[in-house]
Amino acid sequence: MNTTPTTTPTTTDAPADSATTRVHAYYGAIKKLGHWAETRRFEVRARRASAVLDLRSPRIPDGDIEIEVAVDHSMVKLLVPEDAEIDHWDLRYTGRGRVKDWTGANGGGRRIRITGEIKHGEIRVHRGGVATLSALFTKEFLQDARRARLEGTTPAVADPSHTG
Repeated sequence: MNTTPTTTPTTTDAPADSATTRVHAYYGAIKKLGHWAETRRFEVRARRASAVLDLRSPRIPDGDIEIEVAVDHSMVKLLVPEDAEIDHWDLRYTGRGRVKDWTGANGGGRRIRITGEIKHGEIRVHRGGVATLSALFTKEFLQDARRARLEGTTPAVADPSHTG
């Protein structure tokens, strides 16, 4: 199971902001919380797995976030700010598949464009407070809280946008 994200420039002369962060989840669970990425482009490949991606970090450069997915019998959970705009118009479905966004209220915030294909899987969108709760109830938050206590800083997993 390869669960290590890699950052690869799309071309040799590409600017730093065209780099792509790749997340592979095969037959397991992977969680990328807090300040784990500094790019606006993501490739997510999941096969019979679950992946949680936190897209609330201020370290992600300004502009639209693009996520290309290949989901096969898997679940991808996106933790996004309350006012994020989710665009999944170019997403293809094979068999059962859907995007669950319970609030369904796109705000005037950052646009997150999801493309690719879902085969018998789903993408769940957690916004604002629900996203914070999703991050809080993880072992990654506990590890981050312990690290922050030792260093005298604030944990980044619960709310990456909190700087104080």
